[in-house]
Amino acid sequence: MRVVVDERTCQHHGQCMIECPEVFQLVSPQELRYQAAVDESLRDEVEAAADACPTMSITIEG
Repeated sequence: MRVVVDERTCQHHGQCMIECPEVFQLVSPQELRYQAAVDESLRDEVEAAADACPTMSITIEG
C-alpha cells in the first residue's frame, strides 16, 4: 500500500506518529518524515494514524 501525506495541510500535530511510529516520525516541530511504501501488515496502524490526523492530511492508496 502507499501512504500520502498532504504537506500543504499537515500541521505536524504528531498524532500519526503516536498511532504508527513504524511509518511516521516527527523529526522537528515543522518536519514529518514517513514511509510512502508500507507493508500491508501495517494497514490497521496506518488507518488508525489517518483517522487520528486532525487535519485529515493522510490518505492510503492501494
